[in-house]
Amino acid sequence: MTSPTPQHEQPDQLDDEDFFRWYGDWEPLTPSTIGAFMAGFDRPWWVIGGWAVEVFTGVAREHDDLDVSIFAHDAEAFRLFLGDRWTPWNADSSWLRPFDARFPDIDPESQLWVREHSGAPWVLDMPLTLATDGLWTNKRFHDHVAPLDEVTWVADDGLRYLRPEVSLMMKARLDRPKDRADLAVALPLLDDAARSWLWAMVERAHPGHPWLAAYAG
Repeated sequence: MTSPTPQHEQPDQLDDEDFFRWYGDWEPLTPSTIGAFMAGFDRPWWVIGGWAVEVFTGVAREHDDLDVSIFAHDAEAFRLFLGDRWTPWNADSSWLRPFDARFPDIDPESQLWVREHSGAPWVLDMPLTLATDGLWTNKRFHDHVAPLDEVTWVADDGLRYLRPEVSLMMKARLDRPKDRADLAVALPLLDDAARSWLWAMVERAHPGHPWLAAYAG
């Protein structure tokens, strides 16, 4: 039996009620539990999004999920690592479908959602990251490549996190209240080089962005 493909608004365009109606509940992992979940996965992985900012700043806030990234070329290895215990799904611009032997081909710039089974809540959101000759590649600008160690850092908890200036650059696109809050707490802690890089990248991606008028001027 072929599962129908949802043809409706993208997840980030739905309010909470509609999101849960279409996609189901979330009971996300956290930085305190993700290490045990990923134990034994022998490819690079790192925490991104709001948690990456919170761990850098030490300023707590609510989180809808935990975003962890891996290189797109390691997606199949991750699927095999999960085995029969968890079920990964591929969330793309036009579908949410199982990531298994029936549908092995996925867009390297899409993401994976993970849950235990169809009646269980989602626990992990995993946006995939491109690699260019083994180097981390900026999803906004593919000409920006760097060793993973240059765009991530390892915190006291032993986990690897995306650097705050890179996280904020990614957040500028949506400019939600939580993104502006993350900017407000992280910006004073960035050094001059990180801040200059952030403004240059935001200007490149979003000329005239309100963050530039509010902070960079």
